[in-house]
Amino acid sequence: MRALLRNIGVLALIVATARGAIAADAEPYGIEPGKSKAAFSVQHIFVERVTGTLPILSGVVTRSASSIIPESATAVLDATKLETGDPDRDASLQSPDFFDTKKYPTWTFASTKITPQGPAAFGMDGTLTIHGVGQPEHLDVVVRGDAAHPTYHAVAHVDRHAFGMPLTRLDPTIGATVDVTLDIVLR
Repeated sequence: MRALLRNIGVLALIVATARGAIAADAEPYGIEPGKSKAAFSVQHIFVERVTGTLPILSGVVTRSASSIIPESATAVLDATKLETGDPDRDASLQSPDFFDTKKYPTWTFASTKITPQGPAAFGMDGTLTIHGVGQPEHLDVVVRGDAAHPTYHAVAHVDRHAFGMPLTRLDPTIGATVDVTLDIVLR
């Protein structure tokens, strides 16, 4: 796990350095998996909205110790542990009909641009990779806490059709846009 975290940290530093965006005093802070979470909801014709969660395995937020706005961020989510509260639905979502989690066990996000939107908010653009397909995504992020202990609440609206998953007989009953929220606590 530490090796994975170090590799993600190196990836975050490479991405940010390539952008020329890292401040001289920026440092990588690991995401605390036990205290961080990812959740989603999608419209479903029969159930109104289906909600679920999946664990955040690891990630790195690179920032200056004096700033709550990061320079870059990465995250890895565990798609094999996706839960909606219905084991049959979970099995269906993990099958080749949807996320094919045996072949694609993780989802990843790597920021490409962060735009401050005030003292405690920012927009984050990056690449989200699901089902082996990377797509540009935007997150709106609100920061809570102070520079010593910031936490991040991010919201994205993801087009599930953009990730190369096959259409199924259930497709017409499921909404195209998935609302995703991330609550991130740093180590």
